[in-house]
Amino acid sequence: VSTMNAKTSSEGEEEASGRRNETLGESGGLGEAKRGQVIRVAYVIAALDLTFLFMQMGVMPYLAKSLGLDSVGFGYLQTIFGVLQLVGGYIFGRFADQFGARAALILSCASGSVFFLLMSLSTSIPLLFLSRLPGVFMHGIPGAQKVITDVTTPSQRAGALGKLGLCFGVAIIAGSALGGVLSTKLGIYVPTYVGLVGSLINTLIAMVWIPSQTKPKSDHHVTEHSNLFSIREILRLMKFPGVMEVFIVKVFAGLPIGLFMIMFSIISMDFFGLEAVESGYLMSYFGVLQMVVQGLVVGKLASHCTEMTLLRLSVFVFAGVGLGMALMRTVWHYCIIAVPLVFAFSMLATITDSILTKAVPSSDTGAMLGICASVQPLTRTVGPTIGGVLYKQFGVSSFGYLQLMVNLGLFVYLLKSKIPLGEMKSQ
Repeated sequence: VSTMNAKTSSEGEEEASGRRNETLGESGGLGEAKRGQVIRVAYVIAALDLTFLFMQMGVMPYLAKSLGLDSVGFGYLQTIFGVLQLVGGYIFGRFADQFGARAALILSCASGSVFFLLMSLSTSIPLLFLSRLPGVFMHGIPGAQKVITDVTTPSQRAGALGKLGLCFGVAIIAGSALGGVLSTKLGIYVPTYVGLVGSLINTLIAMVWIPSQTKPKSDHHVTEHSNLFSIREILRLMKFPGVMEVFIVKVFAGLPIGLFMIMFSIISMDFFGLEAVESGYLMSYFGVLQMVVQGLVVGKLASHCTEMTLLRLSVFVFAGVGLGMALMRTVWHYCIIAVPLVFAFSMLATITDSILTKAVPSSDTGAMLGICASVQPLTRTVGPTIGGVLYKQFGVSSFGYLQLMVNLGLFVYLLKSKIPLGEMKSQ
């Protein structure tokens, strides 16, 4: 009975929260123009943050090699960064709930500054490993998502979150190209100097342009300043109606593709026979696709279809992508498959984030976004081991067959299960 009462009260709170959000601006919150400005600033911060991150990702293998780190050591370096991001995602989200989205974004940008400072001073392998530590609080995308979640109404959320994918696409293209040009023309450490200056500028942008309170006044819940990392809190969030089911879909639907992408640098050389420059072109192609899908497709579909329909669609398309990957033989096949792949990936990420932030009270959206942000680092942590075994033992087609089977199972599950979600379209 107490569980039913808790559910009823949480649903009542959500409805009230939804009504409060719908009248945002009338009840002492940010005005329409101000909200639009804050959202645009969040997009700029996210785009710059990701650009610097992709810039260092392109340079890191060469920097590690120049310091004498072998492929096994580089794998450990990547795993450490993945673990730090995995642990830090939820802590960052709880920090955002307790101290506000502005404080969280400043923490992320400042951590990025320290990250690039240490990286620019990395003249030995121990220093290079030390430079990974600030990664625990480097969560620019979840920070921007938290701002957008706070200032948008539930019906606007999917469209606004979807446009963050544009930032991702811009960052892939600009970051990869900038990192390559700067390191080749001016030296291996120059991208780290640019990243340091850029992260400091990002910190200032967050301090000046993001308001200290992004939630409407009527939506401020008294948040208990408890431990930033609490298993009990995670379990509490998972008990809200529909959260566990949607989160399971979010984790497993993209896992086989995630394993493939982690192994892609090896697959591109061994299976596709690509040179480093050609791999760069392929990444730019992905960036353009991401921009087109997120900018032109996701928002429009979100305004015409319910979120559960789009969730089922993305899982079904993922299953088709798995079949295509199992049958592909050349890089041109992969370029064709990349179109539905990027669509499904983008749609799944946007819709699940939107559903999950609506399913919990507004005082817990940061923690929920933090948990969502931990999915990718989790894949990066376990990916090299599982992906390596799959590739070595069963070949590239194994990723496709696994993708197909997992998503067919999830699609049947979504069709048969009655997940208790408030069905709404974006406006």
